[in-house]
Amino acid sequence: MSESASPSLRNSAEPQRFAKVLKSREVITLAFGAMIGWSWVLMTGVWLTDAGTLGTFIAFAVGGFAVALIGLTYSELAAAMPQAGGEHIYTQRALGQRWSFVCTWALLFSYVNVCLYEAVALPTAVEYLLPQIRIGTLWTFLGSEVDLGFVLIGAAGAALITWINMLGIRTAAIMQTVVTGLIVVAGLLLISGAALFGDVDNAKPLIATPATGIIAVLIMVPALLVGFDVIPQSAEEIDLPPNKIGRLLVISVACAVAWYVLIAFAVGLGLTPQQQVSSSMATADAAQSLWQQPWAGALLVLGGIGGILTSWNAFIVGGSRVLYALAKSGHVPGIFARMHPKYQTPYVGIATIGVLSMVAPLFGKTILVWLINSGSFAVTIAFLFVAVSFLVLRRTEPDMPRPFRVSHPNLVGYGAVVLSLGLLSAFLPWSDSALQWPEEWLTIVVWAMLGLILLARHSAKGAKSAGGRADKAG
Repeated sequence: MSESASPSLRNSAEPQRFAKVLKSREVITLAFGAMIGWSWVLMTGVWLTDAGTLGTFIAFAVGGFAVALIGLTYSELAAAMPQAGGEHIYTQRALGQRWSFVCTWALLFSYVNVCLYEAVALPTAVEYLLPQIRIGTLWTFLGSEVDLGFVLIGAAGAALITWINMLGIRTAAIMQTVVTGLIVVAGLLLISGAALFGDVDNAKPLIATPATGIIAVLIMVPALLVGFDVIPQSAEEIDLPPNKIGRLLVISVACAVAWYVLIAFAVGLGLTPQQQVSSSMATADAAQSLWQQPWAGALLVLGGIGGILTSWNAFIVGGSRVLYALAKSGHVPGIFARMHPKYQTPYVGIATIGVLSMVAPLFGKTILVWLINSGSFAVTIAFLFVAVSFLVLRRTEPDMPRPFRVSHPNLVGYGAVVLSLGLLSAFLPWSDSALQWPEEWLTIVVWAMLGLILLARHSAKGAKSAGGRADKAG
């Protein structure tokens, strides 16, 4: 809400406050859990095959640096404006209502897509441990068989995550901390196994394909590290000094990069290149091979399921706060700004994302790739807008209090803009990693059209309100 809002409006909104309950540990686990997800279990073998062990390290080091640079712009802005909605608040102050909506609408698309992705990924992961879930074939959607067991597990997971978030950010944070602990235990089992029993010869060649392989992995890294930005979304619920919020954001990115690199090295030492290629879940197979125990592989998969839950949990937190911010500014129906009287949560937004997540498994595994690719494109747009807002506010409001102040702002800001544009170009038609037509592009077009309708509605309401004020004055 702007500072120019009327006293009566401010007072009417007074009861609708978020509870400030998140401490350092909860903030770190919220962001770290969001960034880890399922990919560290499912994709590590692919990365090693494409780039080699050292090549994977190089890709994550370069990609992690790029994301950290973008993250620094977030850190300064989150510390200066610790309000629910994050990007929506920054871009609105720097660029105005319309561009703020474009940024926030793209961000919401990405967050919702992650939640839908996790609803499909959960039964896919459970299937590795319990193949018996494939019961009661319902239909085939675009080549993917949809079974009743698959749908029920995905829907049950969505219901659980939705319920936890309804109970309040504190409950969601406790769940995030506990499950992140499970992930860390599973990962340490793999890493310690590699340190004790790993074979350095398995890691050769260190760089599989020097150029194309490393680039292929590098392109994935920003999408894997999406999630640090849930910190700004929940900033209003963080009970810490603003400058510490900025530092924790950067720390969370560093922790996630270190995690991916250590897991990749462990798998590289645990499986031969031939085994990496043939394995459908190299991380679990590496743990089983290193410890020579089936339970080690099962524990890794449980850690991966934990990653699905933490990522899902974090993004429903972020997505519901984005919807709340959009509703407060009048861009989406005001019902999304309603707060639960007891739990102090934006329950309508939580419920909406939860219901959409329950529906997602009905479309099978085929949509997994569509969701993650189109969502990655959308979040990169948000990254670009935040970087531009960082530069604009440095110029237009140099005296704005900045508890966390970035050194060399021009280098960081322009670097973040260039990197964001570079990431966006990777999704465009001339790129080897371009989004698919029609599936992925059509999804984006439909979402954009819905956004245009909402923007036109908001503009019409604004014009009507301005006209009413003019008539009254006359």
